[in-house]
Amino acid sequence: MDNIYILLAWVAGIIIVLFFGKALKVPLKIAMRLLLNSLLGGMVILVINFLGQYINFHISLNFFSALIVGTLGLPGVILLVILKYLL
Repeated sequence: MDNIYILLAWVAGIIIVLFFGKALKVPLKIAMRLLLNSLLGGMVILVINFLGQYINFHISLNFFSALIVGTLGLPGVILLVILKYLL
């Protein structure tokens, strides 16, 4: 009789783990996409700094600027360039 309760506890535990695994799958996917886009944004800023060294133009590379370029894409690059000239 005790073996049935142990088996039911295992089954319930597996169901709970599967439920939380599926619930956390979407936010993890969004976080991974944001991280990948931020890394790509950082590489874009490095290219801009490499090309801009000839005209004495650079954008500081930090987490926030890479996040802006990563999430906004080309409008984020334009935003950072405009902010660089305004400030």
